[in-house]
Amino acid sequence: MVPPVLVVGGLAAATLALHLRDPHEQGSWGACPFALSGFYCPGCGGLRAVNDLGNLQLGAAASSNLLFVLALPFVVYALARWTAGRWTGTAWVVSERRMLTLTGVLLAAMLVFAVLRNLPVGAWLAP
Repeated sequence: MVPPVLVVGGLAAATLALHLRDPHEQGSWGACPFALSGFYCPGCGGLRAVNDLGNLQLGAAASSNLLFVLALPFVVYALARWTAGRWTGTAWVVSERRMLTLTGVLLAAMLVFAVLRNLPVGAWLAP
C-alpha cells in the first residue's frame, strides 16, 4: 500500500499548497514558459483549475482548463482501481494494447486541445 499512499499523499499536499498559495495571483507559482511565448499548452490553467476545484467552483475550474476537468474522473477511477488492487492483493492489469490505445487517445486530445485553445475559434478554451 506504500505506493498508493505516497501518490495520494503527494496529490493531497499539492492540492493543499495550491489552496494556500492562490495560483490566480500573477507570479505566485512562477511563469509558464509556453504562456510567456504567447502559446497556451494543454496544461496551462491546470494549477488554477485545481485551486478552483478545491474551492468547489466547478465552472471556474472548467474555464481554467477544461481538458483537466474532463480527465479528472478517469484519473480518479484509475487511482481507485490501482489502490483497490493493492489493498486486495489482486493487481489491476491493463493490456499493452489498451494502454497504447489510451495513450494515443490522450495525446491526440491534448494536441487538439492545445491547437484549438490557441486559435480564434477556440479562444473560449484559453485560460
